Formats: sequence, C-alpha cells, structure tokens
Amino acid sequence: MEERVAGPGSDGAGAAAGVTDSSIGWVARHIRRYVETDGRDGQRWYGHDSLLLTTRGRITGRPRRTALFYWRDGDDYLVVVSNGGVPAYPDWYLNLLRDPEVVVQVGSDMFLVTARPATSEERPRLWQLVIAGLPRYARYQRRAKRDLPVVVLRPH
Repeated sequence: MEERVAGPGSDGAGAAAGVTDSSIGWVARHIRRYVETDGRDGQRWYGHDSLLLTTRGRITGRPRRTALFYWRDGDDYLVVVSNGGVPAYPDWYLNLLRDPEVVVQVGSDMFLVTARPATSEERPRLWQLVIAGLPRYARYQRRAKRDLPVVVLRPH
C-alpha cells in the first residue's frame, strides 16, 4: 500500500488548499466530487478507473490538478496524454516533463510518484493495455496525428 501524503498545497488531511483544478468545466466538477467524497464518487468514472494528478505549474510553480483515466502495469500507474485527440499537449503533461515528482490520488489514497513518458520500446505493449481497456483512445490517436504519450507513474 502506498503511503498517504500531503499533496502540494494540501492541508495534510487530503483536502487540497491552494490547488488550482482544471479549467475545463466537466473535469473540474469531476475533481470536486472526487475530493469531496475521498474518491467514493469519481474513482470509477464511466466504467473506468480514474485518478487525480497534481503537478507543479511550470510557469507559476503552483499546484495544478486534473482527473485522468488510468491503467495498471504491475505497481505502476499509466495515464495517456490524449487531450481528447487534439494536436496540442495538455498543460499537465508539460508540467510533469518539467518536474516529474507529482502527487496522485486514487480513491482515498494520496501518494508521491515519479512520472516519465514510456520509452519507445515500452510504448507498444503499454498502448495495447490502454486500447484494450478503452478502445476510443485509438480514435484519439488517429485524430491527434501524433503519438499519444503513455506516462508511467511510479510510486515512491
């Protein structure tokens, strides 16, 4: 079991203070439900597992939080940089490239992870895990006209 930690800007009780949530309305509402219920409402989302990822803003240095679907590969968590299939990378990805030490919340557990993009050797196997669980990500891949990075989140 991962150690429960206070996230960036957290009051130590798991309720984050000073964290800026996604500016996308439906994502912000999902985050709010997830946080308010300690993950009871939101960890399973549209039939798939979701987590909260808190990165440090690469420009502001302030904590930024988003909700993402995830997959497991052994002890690691996997997330995909899909951005709904648009060509631009989302801010959370650019943030973790700058500072890979991030905080993840899965259900009521909050813990530190080190984030890294999957290597070109790892990605084909990990991508198969992704599309087996959520086939629509193959559509996002085609729409984006770029490889959608798979990010490996390794707990400390």
